[in-house]
Amino acid sequence: MKHRNAVLVCFSGGQDSTTCLFWAKKYFEKVETVCFTYGQKHSLETEIAGKIADDANVPFQLLDISLLSQLAPNSLTDFSIKMDNEKPENSYPNTFVPGRNMIFLTFAAVLARSKGIFDIVTGVSEADYSGYPDCRDTFIRSLNVSLNLAMDEQFVIHTPLMNRDKSKVWQLADELGVFDLIRTQTLTCYNGIPAEGCGHCPACKLRRQGLETYLLGKNKNLLL
Repeated sequence: MKHRNAVLVCFSGGQDSTTCLFWAKKYFEKVETVCFTYGQKHSLETEIAGKIADDANVPFQLLDISLLSQLAPNSLTDFSIKMDNEKPENSYPNTFVPGRNMIFLTFAAVLARSKGIFDIVTGVSEADYSGYPDCRDTFIRSLNVSLNLAMDEQFVIHTPLMNRDKSKVWQLADELGVFDLIRTQTLTCYNGIPAEGCGHCPACKLRRQGLETYLLGKNKNLLL
């Protein structure tokens, strides 16, 4: 039986996916989450995701796709690779995990279908600094068509952050009433430090810059 208003959220416990979780809770009656372990260095990521999901009173499922770390060398899973602090010219930073979002969404769709769910939410954004190819709208649209053809279904992949930079993601979190939760309970840091993180990895810099930009704009508006 297909749920008319149900959604599965690809969920990592970070700023973006947690914002998407509460976006989904606003617009869908039934919300479930799926989290992936793919050999990432910090298991705390999945623990935090599970706790946030539990606190939000939504089902949480953890899938093991750790084979990905053997196929796609990157600094998020391989301790021998020193993380790029800046995006290399004419290339992607070594935090890029080739095929990750394609695999995440494919497994999410298979899982969703088994539950009678045909709406999927992911927190990808092409406004992100890295320009990862699997975060682009063209990729998501293409994969959406492929999943529909592969399973003869009508999935809809929702990307509420697609055109939002980090300051606008903070704005959305504030509008959803979860600004403090996002700021104090999520884990975005590539070095596995919750909340404000390490402060110097690319993910922390992007998060902090977005927060500062949002708060500056908000304060200016309050003074008008």
